[in-house]
Amino acid sequence: MKIEQVSWLDSDAIVLRERQRAEIAARYGTPDSEPGVAPSATDVAVFFVARDDDGTAVGCGGLRPLGEGVGEVKRMYVSPARRGSGVATLILRALEDWARAQGWASLRLETGDGQPDAARFYTRSGYGRIPDFGAYAGVEGSLCFERLL
Repeated sequence: MKIEQVSWLDSDAIVLRERQRAEIAARYGTPDSEPGVAPSATDVAVFFVARDDDGTAVGCGGLRPLGEGVGEVKRMYVSPARRGSGVATLILRALEDWARAQGWASLRLETGDGQPDAARFYTRSGYGRIPDFGAYAGVEGSLCFERLL
């Protein structure tokens, strides 16, 4: 397994994000369930892709700076066939290591109540529930988490 920093516009990164958005749309029954501004090449500071030993892209995740040493985890995704294999943990640790190297103090994220698997993963990974922040404040079903680095 290799975790590689790539451009937001990397072709594998684009495909993985498309799969992530399709899965979210299926879970919530709408093509756009994300409040606020969607992440983009202009506001995502770093993006990683996980690759199997044969080079197949199997997961991804990025960070958007929120200011004052805080970042937001965006577009975490692991292909269904590779879930439970540790790929998500490797991606998340790469994001955390990168954030620490930038001097960031914490990472936040949002997931929804339709993703109990994601909420369990983040809790197991040391993230604690916090009040909904930013565009997620007041959004029904929004679950926000934070981890101090």
